[in-house]
Amino acid sequence: MADADVYSIRRTAAVEGELEAVNGKESMRILLIASPTGEQVGIPFTTEQFFGVFEKYNQAIFPMQFVLILVAIASVVLVVSRKPFANKTISGLLGFLWLWAGVVYHLTFFTEISPPAYLFGALFVFQGWLFLYEGIVRNRLSFCANQKIYGILGAILIVYSLAIYPLIGYALGRIFPTSPTFGVPCSTTIFTFGLLLWTDKKVPSILLIIPILWSIVGTSAALSFGIKEDFGLFVAGTLGTAYIIWRDLTP
Repeated sequence: MADADVYSIRRTAAVEGELEAVNGKESMRILLIASPTGEQVGIPFTTEQFFGVFEKYNQAIFPMQFVLILVAIASVVLVVSRKPFANKTISGLLGFLWLWAGVVYHLTFFTEISPPAYLFGALFVFQGWLFLYEGIVRNRLSFCANQKIYGILGAILIVYSLAIYPLIGYALGRIFPTSPTFGVPCSTTIFTFGLLLWTDKKVPSILLIIPILWSIVGTSAALSFGIKEDFGLFVAGTLGTAYIIWRDLTP
């Protein structure tokens, strides 16, 4: 075989390899997620796989989405009602929402494409247990809506998680069943910050750690896939945390 022919074959193979690499990069999106240590962790899965998880999840649990929304609405009604049993019931409902997101969304569905979802699921389950323990066993959560600035922010976050969040997604072209619905981690976290801003006693600091971490991880991940409504998660994690700490430190 002539040297020119050998060179031509090698050149063709090199070009084909480059094309495959380019195509691979186009079909695979690398998620850069900020870890708690400040490092970036790459999690490779396609955009189609990411939204495919929402599709499988929504189809499998339907019509549980409406039950989860009713759980959230019931929590808000209980805050306003100020019934003697309200505080423990709200804590139990919050615990249920976090357990649901951890066990059903993370551990059952998201682990199919993302191994770190096992860790996320465990953290969400632990957070759910914390709400049950701190709010019911130790009775350390007291909810009361108010018209102060942190109370207003809490109301905004609650309305955002339940109504504005899905409307933004719909406006951007995401429709059921491939859209994030209430009860998945990000909307649940936004709603949680809203309710914690509606407390009239100091919030145990241990209840803030995992929601803050998820506001960082979830925002960086979701925005990489164009879920712009999750910008509310960033607002909840930053402003929500700041106002909770400021309120709890104010005499």
